[in-house]
This record gives sequence, C-alpha cells and structure tokens, in this order.
Amino acid sequence: MPRTTRHGALQHSLRHRVRSVSVGRPLHWLARGWADFSRHPLPGLLHGAVLAILGGALFVLARHAFWLLAGAFSGFLLVAPVLATGLYALSRAQDRGEPATLATALRTWYPHDGRLVLFGVLLALAGTGWVLTSAALITGFAPMPVHNPHDFLRHVVLAERGVLFEAWLLLGALLAAPVFASSVVAIPMLLDTRIGVLGAVLTSWRVVMQNPVPMALWALLLAGITALAMLPALLGLLVAVPWLAHASWHAWHDLVESADAQGPAR
Repeated sequence: MPRTTRHGALQHSLRHRVRSVSVGRPLHWLARGWADFSRHPLPGLLHGAVLAILGGALFVLARHAFWLLAGAFSGFLLVAPVLATGLYALSRAQDRGEPATLATALRTWYPHDGRLVLFGVLLALAGTGWVLTSAALITGFAPMPVHNPHDFLRHVVLAERGVLFEAWLLLGALLAAPVFASSVVAIPMLLDTRIGVLGAVLTSWRVVMQNPVPMALWALLLAGITALAMLPALLGLLVAVPWLAHASWHAWHDLVESADAQGPAR
C-alpha cells in the first residue's frame, strides 16, 4: 500500500479521539446491549436465528469431518460481527430517538456502502485461512482420524502424548487476537462515520492499545457468552447475537469520540 495512503488513513484515524475506560466498563456495555435488545427484540431474534441456521448448516455439511468443523465454527465467529451490522443500525436509531424497526436493520444490507463489503470480505478471508490452518493441523498431526466430536475429544483434546490441542488453541489465539484488535470498533465505526476501512482498523488498534485490560476482558466476555450460547444446539445464539451486537455498538461510542459521526456522540 502506498505510503501516502497509509499516512492519510492514520490522519483520518487520529481525528477520532480514543477514550480510556475502566476495567469493568464492558459490563456496562452488556447492560446497555440487553436494554436495547429488550426494547426491540424481533430484529435481534431474526438476526440470531439466521446465524444459528448458518451454524447448523455448517454442522450438517461437516458433521462427518470434525477436523474441518472445529475450524469452520471458530472461523465463522470471526465473520459474525459483520452479519450483525443491522443491529448496530438499530442501536444507532434508538440513540437518535428515531424509529428502530426491522426495516431499519434491513436497510444496512442494501449494497450502497462498499467499505462494509470490503471489510466483510477481509474477515471472510481471515476466517477461511483459519479453517484451512486448523484442518491441516488436525489432519496432519492427530494420531488417529478425527471424524466426529468424540474423536476430537479423544485424539486431540485428551491425547496422552503431544501438545496438538495446545498448539491448535495457540494458533487460533494468534489469529483471533489481531482480528479482534482490527475489528472491535471498526464495523460500527464504518457504519457511523465516513472513515475508510484502513482508518477504522487503525482506530480499532488504538482502542486496544490504550485499553488493553478492559479490551481483554471484553474479548473474554464475547468469546465466553458465544461459547455458552452454542452449547444448547446453537439456540442460545438467538439471544446472544443481538445482545452482544447491541453491546458492541455502545462499546464503540464509549471508546471513541467520533469527529464526524452521523449520529450524536455521547
């Protein structure tokens, strides 16, 4: 990328002041997210249902190849924030005192903003890279073929020799950490401001570097709630997806004082 382009993106990012927050602030975002979801549950439930159906489709397609499914599910979670863009728009409408309806959420999917499309493609590529890496690691180093969850538990998680599971977790974390740092406020920022993709990513990194402990807690909460939501046959995603999406909107407005937000900064 040309130096002038990088410099311009950094300048655009620096126009948005990053705030420092307390360690426990993520709990406030969860409370605000739950309040938004409670006021307008239907759009959130529909978004959660779509993600649960997509997750179910992944399971059906790869149920006999758990070496692929394990990576596919975790890669799917990298892309999920983009699929919740309509819920960010819903929270924005509530902040503005505007009607917050299903139509409000659906309008964000009209193909008029190439920045969100580009960012979604980049996340999809990151997710695909992890799926391929995960599959190669498990098929290449597992002592026995892994076809189902029992095989994964027995030959990877509880293997008597080797550190395959630890290596799998470490590689996953090495990929997830920069993706989280790049996207934690980038998607709602792209929706709410006129910044470019690189500028939004740089702002997201500035947020993480200025608030490392609160953002580490936020990452753990996002991962933990999502994991628990997936346990009851993915049905928990109906609630977890909108809850976390609305909470992420409030995280963005708490963490960044936007210079050109299309809605009022608080």
